[in-house]
Amino acid sequence: MRIPIIYLYIQRILASIVILFLVVSLIFIITRLQPGDASSSFISPRISPKLIEQIKSDYKTESGIAKQYFAFVTNFIQGDFGISFSYRKPVIEVIKNYLPFTIIFGIVTFLFQLIVSFFLAVISVKTRGTFFDRIIKKSNIVLYSTPAFVTGLFFLLIFSLQLKIFPSSGLSSLDIYQKSWGGKIIDYIFHLTLPVLTLSLTLIPIYFKLLRDNLDNLLDAAFIVNLRSMGMKENIILFKHVIPNSLPPLISSAGIDFGFLLSGALITEIIFGLPGMGRLTVGAIFANDYPLILGCCFLASAFMILSNLLADIIRGMIDRRSIKGMLE
Repeated sequence: MRIPIIYLYIQRILASIVILFLVVSLIFIITRLQPGDASSSFISPRISPKLIEQIKSDYKTESGIAKQYFAFVTNFIQGDFGISFSYRKPVIEVIKNYLPFTIIFGIVTFLFQLIVSFFLAVISVKTRGTFFDRIIKKSNIVLYSTPAFVTGLFFLLIFSLQLKIFPSSGLSSLDIYQKSWGGKIIDYIFHLTLPVLTLSLTLIPIYFKLLRDNLDNLLDAAFIVNLRSMGMKENIILFKHVIPNSLPPLISSAGIDFGFLLSGALITEIIFGLPGMGRLTVGAIFANDYPLILGCCFLASAFMILSNLLADIIRGMIDRRSIKGMLE
C-alpha cells in the first residue's frame, strides 16, 4: 500500500509544478497584451532618443512577446524574476521586504479563525436547539453576508476614530524603537488587532458552518447512536469520535483559505495600510511593473498549490479513506 501512496503524492507534486508553470505563463501573456509599455514610466520628453532605446533594450520591451517569454522562462528556471521597474532592484529583494509580514499575518489570522470557529461549533452543537444556538447561527449569517471592506471601515470608524482604542493604520508606532521588547510586542498586537478581526470575520462563518454541519450529521450517525446505547458519556463521544471524524472536510477548505492568506489579503492590507504582498501586487499592477507582477503572482500561486497539497497529505494522515479515494 505504501508504494501507490508515494506514487500518488509524486503525481500530485508533478501536476502542481505543471499547473504553477501554466498559471505564470498565462499571467505573463496577459500582462504583455495590456495597453502601454513598462518602459514608458521611465521616458519623458527631456530624455534623448538614444537613452530611450537603451532603456527599452535593457528591459527587453522592444522585442516580441515570444522572445520576452523565452528570456523569462530561461531566467525563471534559474530563479531570477528580473529587475523591478519601479523599485530599481531585483524582484526577489523587493518581495523579501513584504513577505515576512504576510506570512506572520496569515498564520496568526488562520489560527485565530480555526480556534474561534472550532469553539463556536462545539458550543453550538452542545446547545442544539436552544436560544443560544440560534443566536450563534444568525450571527454567523450576518458576518458571512458582510464584505470585508465594510467590516474594516466600521472597525476604523468605531474603534480608531471614535473610541481611539486601536491605531488606524500601519504596523507600528513612530516611537517603536524607544520602547522595550514588551512594549514593542504590545504595540504590534494593537496594530494587528483590527486587521486580524476584519479578515477573520469573513472566514469564521464558513468554517463554523462546515464544522457545525459535519458535527450534526455525525451525532445522528448509527455508530454514535450505538455508543450512546452502550452508556458512553456524551463528552467522550463528542471529543473522541465525533470531532476527529468531522475534521477532514474542514482541512480541505482550510488548505485553500490558508494559501489565500499567504498570498496576501488585498482589501485588508489596503484599508489598514499594511506592508503585505497584496498591497505590493496592486502597486505593481498600477505601475505596469511586469517582473514584480510575475514574481508576486508566482508566489501567490505557489502558496495556493502548496497549501492544497499539504491539506491533502494531512487529510491522508488523519483519514486513510481519503487516500483510497484519491488512488481510485
